[in-house]
Amino acid sequence: MFSSLAAAAQTGIAEPSMAGCDAAVRQFMQRWKIPGASVAISHQGRLVYARGFGYADLARTEPMQPAHLLRVASVSKPVTAVAIMKLVEDGQLTLNHKVFGPSGYLHSAYFTDVIRDQRIYDITVQQLLEHTGGWNRNAGVDNFSSSDPIDFPLHVAKAMEASNPVADSVLVRFVLSRGLNFTPGSRFAYSNMGYLILGKVIEQVTGQPYASWVQAHILTPAGIQEAHLGHNLLADKLEREAEYFSADTRESCYGTGKRVAMPYGGWNLEAMNAHGGWLFSARDLVRLLLAVDGSPTRPDLLSATTLDTMATSDEPNKRYAKGWMVNKDRSNWWHTGSLDGSASCVVRTSAGYTWAIVLNGRAVPNRFWHDLEELGWDCVRQVSQWPTYDLFPPEQNAAHLRMQPLGPTAARLSWTNGNGTDRLLILQEKAPVDDLPQDGTNYVAAANFGQGAMLGNASVVAAGPDSTATVRDLLPGHTYYARLVEYRQSDATGQHPVYALDGNPVLSFRMPAQPSAIARRSKTSRMPVATARRKTAKPAARTATASKPRGGGSASTSMKAQVPVPTASYWSRLWAAGRDLLK
Repeated sequence: MFSSLAAAAQTGIAEPSMAGCDAAVRQFMQRWKIPGASVAISHQGRLVYARGFGYADLARTEPMQPAHLLRVASVSKPVTAVAIMKLVEDGQLTLNHKVFGPSGYLHSAYFTDVIRDQRIYDITVQQLLEHTGGWNRNAGVDNFSSSDPIDFPLHVAKAMEASNPVADSVLVRFVLSRGLNFTPGSRFAYSNMGYLILGKVIEQVTGQPYASWVQAHILTPAGIQEAHLGHNLLADKLEREAEYFSADTRESCYGTGKRVAMPYGGWNLEAMNAHGGWLFSARDLVRLLLAVDGSPTRPDLLSATTLDTMATSDEPNKRYAKGWMVNKDRSNWWHTGSLDGSASCVVRTSAGYTWAIVLNGRAVPNRFWHDLEELGWDCVRQVSQWPTYDLFPPEQNAAHLRMQPLGPTAARLSWTNGNGTDRLLILQEKAPVDDLPQDGTNYVAAANFGQGAMLGNASVVAAGPDSTATVRDLLPGHTYYARLVEYRQSDATGQHPVYALDGNPVLSFRMPAQPSAIARRSKTSRMPVATARRKTAKPAARTATASKPRGGGSASTSMKAQVPVPTASYWSRLWAAGRDLLK
C-alpha cells in the first residue's frame, strides 16, 4: 500500500507538456467506466510519463500508482515469445522442431499417452508461436461452445480425474486428448493453449520452472523487477497488486460449489502462466518493450536477426508474427490482453514511442478495444515538446541489510548499495513496513526514530547516498522492522525521486533489554571488575533476521546478521558483582 491519506485523481510525476495525455486518459476512463488505470510512455528510450489514475482497490480508497502491479492477461504471450526466441538464439531449440513425439521436446508419456489425433505430432514450435498449431477455440468440445479449457476448468478436472483447481499440465493433456480442429500450419486461430504448451517446452528444454527461467534470463537482464505470476484469490494478492472490478460470477474453480467473482476464483489464473498469468507495472512493461525494440537507445535482449525473425509472420496470417501483432511493414508491434476485471495494451513503434496501458476493469464492446488501442496514439499526438528526463527507477536494489546494536536505544544499520543514487531507510515498530514512498515526493529523514517523515506508522530514518545509518531513540527490548528503498534522483530524472519498490531488502531485529538499576550501579562503581568479567564470560549472540525482499518477489536465502545482545546469564553475573559491592 502507498502512503496517501486520500485518493487523488492522478498520481505520479506530472509533466505540463503531457497534460493532454492526462486529459485523454481521464476521458477514456469516464466513457468506459474504468475504475483505475496505469499508463507509461517512453520516448527515445527514456521513460517520460508514468502515471496512475483512479483507484487500485475495490473499496475505492487507494489511488492507483505507477508502481502498482496489474494482471496483463494475453500480454503474457509476448513475454513467452521473447523467452522462446532467446532459447532459439542460444541454440537450445529450433523453430521448426516438433513439439510432441519421440523426437519432440515434449516426448514424455504423460503427454503422448492421451494423443489420438496423429496430426498433433506434426506441430512445430513456430506454429504454436504463430497460432497455427491446429486448435480453434471457437469450435465447441464436450457440449461446450468453446474448446478452450480455461473456460470450463471444473469439467476438465472431472474428465481428466484431476483435483481442483486444475494444473496447467492437466489442461494440456485435455486438449491433446480431444484432438485438433485443423491441420497444423493450414490456418490461423488464436490459441491460449498453444502458448501454455510453449511454457512447457521452456520448462523441458531448460530444466527449470517457466517463471524462474523467464525471471532469470529475460526480466532481470532487462532491468525488470515489477513482474510476477499472479494468484487466483484476493487473499493471495501480491504487495502493490491492484484489485479487479467485475460484476460477473462463476462457480469457483476450486470445486467448492460456490459462485465467486470472476477475477477471484472464477478464472484459474494460476494455470494460465505462459499465456495469460503475468502481473506487471505499466512502466516495467515499457522496459520489456525497449529490451526488444531494435533501437540503439537501450541494449536489446536479442540480436537484430532474431528480432527480425520474431516480428516476421508466415502465411496464413501476416498480421500476427511470433507473439506480436504487427502492421504491414512490421514497423509497429503491439498486443492486447483481456480478462474479467482487467485489460491491457502495449505498443512499440518505429518512431521511438513505446507505451503500456493497464486497467483494473474492462468493457465488452469492440469500440472499447478500438479506443484502448487508440489511447496511446492520442497521447503522443498531443505532445509538441518531449521531456528529456528518464523516470525509470533503479534496476538493482541495495542488499545485505544488517544491524549492529549500539546499546539498548541505538543501532547502526549497514548495507551494500544498489545502482540508484540514494536510499531511503524506513523503520517501523511491531510490524513490517508496508506504507511506501511515492515517486516525485521527497521525504525528510531523522536519525531519531519517529522524528522523520512518516509513512503510515513507519518513520524515515535515513535518506541519501550512504551505505550506513545510525538510528537513535529506540526502545530497549522492542522489535523493529526495517525496509531499504533504492531510488534515483539526479539531473537525469529531472531531480524527481523515483523509487524501486520491488525486492527491497528488509530486516527485523530486537533491541537489547535495558540493564537493571543494580547492574548499572555495579558497572559504575567497579568498572575494572565488570570489564574483566565481560571478557571471561562472553555472551551468546542473538540474531537479527533478514526476511525475504518486500514487493511481491520470491523469498531469498535467509541470512543471519550477528547482533551481539547480552544474555540473561551475562546480566546475572553483573547483578552478582553489584551484590558483592553492596555487602
